[in-house]
Amino acid sequence: MKKSRIIVLFLALAAAAGAFMMAGGSSPPPPAPVAALPPPPPPPPTTDDVLVAAKDLPLGTRIGDGDMDWRSWPKDAIPAGMLRKTQDPKALDEFRGATVRSAMVAGEPVLTGKLIKGDGGLMAVILPSGKRAVAINIDSQGATTAGGFILPNDRVDVVRTYRQDAKPGLPTTGGDNFTTDTLLTNVKVLAIGQNVQEKNGQPVVVGSNATLELDPAQAETVILAQRTGQLSLVLRSVLDAHQAEAPSVVHEAAHGLSVVRYGTVSEDTGR
Repeated sequence: MKKSRIIVLFLALAAAAGAFMMAGGSSPPPPAPVAALPPPPPPPPTTDDVLVAAKDLPLGTRIGDGDMDWRSWPKDAIPAGMLRKTQDPKALDEFRGATVRSAMVAGEPVLTGKLIKGDGGLMAVILPSGKRAVAINIDSQGATTAGGFILPNDRVDVVRTYRQDAKPGLPTTGGDNFTTDTLLTNVKVLAIGQNVQEKNGQPVVVGSNATLELDPAQAETVILAQRTGQLSLVLRSVLDAHQAEAPSVVHEAAHGLSVVRYGTVSEDTGR
């Protein structure tokens, strides 16, 4: 083979080798750009603002500016009845001028049942629906109110003492013949005198009357009983204040009161 052909073949092989090396060592094309993902949404809030008393609010307080405020509260610890900002954003304005039915301390959550909107005196505001407030005369020294230890919100029995004339056919003992009847049991005391709550845990001063929370029928019984005898309040223990029981049932009669005890009727004229 001629030398010139050998040289041409060598150059061709060298060119092919160079082209191969250049093709193999070249950088790959850049990847296509990827669109950026949006940021993940923030986690849902674990707290909510609830309405609380900004300061101590005694019974009967008229709510004004600065008396209540919003405070952050764990969502899973908000009981029913609390006012949430997410549900009642205008609660501060809506309850301005409302009356406090149950005393609250600073920072205490405001429950809907502790405030009442509308005009009216203090006793009318705190009186539950369907109930009546009836005042009875009591001894200012506490003789008819457990020595003065009966306070607002206590539970009592109402006992009537009256003079009963001897009945025909029964022996007389001479002198006045007095007897007592338990007219009502487990009655709530709303006020003693004009005081409707204790002052800083201290007993209130005993007044000349006690105001009781009664239903309409009980109110009629007590009003009539005051005309026919002396009423006394018997203090109940807080342990049995809400126990269910069958109290004496008192019916109004044309000539006085009929007291029904366990199916037996006794009548008196209250003279």
